[in-house]
Amino acid sequence: PGRYPLTLAAQAVCAVAQVFILGLPSRIASVWFGPTEVSTACAVAVLGNQLGTAVGFLLPPVLVPNTPNDIDLMAHNISIMFYGTAIVSTLLFFLTGVVFEEKPKYPPSHSQAVLQTVPPEDYSYKQSIINLFRNIPFVLLLISYGIMTGAFYSVSTLLNQMIVTHYEGEEVNAGRIGLTLVVAGMVGSIICGLWLDYTKTYKQTTLIVYILSFIGMLVFTFTLDLGYLTVVFVTGGVLGFFMTGYLPLGFEFAVEITYPESEGTSSGLLNASAQIFGIVFTLVQGKLTTDYNPRAGNLFLCAWIFVGIILTALIKSDLRRHNVNSGIMNLDVKAVPVESPVEPENTALKVQSAL
Repeated sequence: PGRYPLTLAAQAVCAVAQVFILGLPSRIASVWFGPTEVSTACAVAVLGNQLGTAVGFLLPPVLVPNTPNDIDLMAHNISIMFYGTAIVSTLLFFLTGVVFEEKPKYPPSHSQAVLQTVPPEDYSYKQSIINLFRNIPFVLLLISYGIMTGAFYSVSTLLNQMIVTHYEGEEVNAGRIGLTLVVAGMVGSIICGLWLDYTKTYKQTTLIVYILSFIGMLVFTFTLDLGYLTVVFVTGGVLGFFMTGYLPLGFEFAVEITYPESEGTSSGLLNASAQIFGIVFTLVQGKLTTDYNPRAGNLFLCAWIFVGIILTALIKSDLRRHNVNSGIMNLDVKAVPVESPVEPENTALKVQSAL
C-alpha cells in the first residue's frame, strides 16, 4: 500500500509525456517531408503509435500470464515487463537526443521555407491559440475529430466487456478482436495517407471516411449479438480500418486549414479534444452497457458520430499550405504574426507579388 502514491505519480508522468508524443506525427511530417509525401509520412507516424498499441495487446498476456495461485510470481513478471519498458524507453530517449536533428538543412517545401523566415521571438503561443479558436473550420474539425477519436477510444476500452457479455468465457478472443481492430487501423492509416498525397482531397476524403466509420459502427452494433465470433472479427476489423484511418486525415486537414500556425499546436488541441470526448464517451457508454446492454452504448456512439458527419460537412476546405506549396502565380508568400483581431482572414498569410 505504501507504494501506491509512487505508482500513481509514475502514471501521471507517463500520461503527461503521452501528450507530447501524440502530437508528433503532423509536426515531423511537415518539417521533414515535401508536399507529395507529407500525408503519407504523417500516416506512418500514426501507424507507429498504433503498432505500439498492438504490441500492448500481445506482450502483456505473454509476459504476465495469469497465475492467481502464485502472487509473487505474478509480481515478478510484472516487474520484468515494467523494467523492459523502461529500458526500451531510455534507449529511445538517448537515440532521439543524439541521432535525430531538429530539422533538415534545407526546407522540404515552400510552406516550411516561409515559416522559417519568421523570427522565433515573433511567435506567441497564446496568440496562436487565439487564432486557432477564431478559425471556424478548425473549431468544427476540433469537435468532429474529438467525436470520432473519442468514440474509438471508448470502443477499444469497453471492447472486452462488450464481447464477454454476448460470448461468455471468450476473453482471449476479445483480445484478438482488439488486435484485429488495431492492425486493420494501421492499414487504413497508410492507405488514407497515400490517398491524400495523391489527390489532396482533404475534406472529401475526411467526410467519406467519417461516413464509412458511421456505417461500420452501425453494422458492428447490430451484428455483435448474432452469436458468430467470426462476424465480430470482420466487423471489428472494418470499424478499426476506417476509425483509425481517420486519425492522419484529421491531423493533415488541420494543418492545411490552420497554416501558418504551428502543427504542434493544432495537433495538440486535436488530441486534447479526443481525450475529453474519450473520457466522457467511455463513462457514458460503460454506464449504458452495464445498465442495459452493449447495443445501447454503441447506439449512443452512433448518434454522436452522425453529429460528427454533419460538422465535417460544414467545414470550409481552405487548403492554405497546399496553395503556398503550389506557388500559384509565382507569389511570394510570407507568414507574419497577428497584430489585429479585426481581420481574421489576414491572420494566417500575407501575400505579396514577387514582381
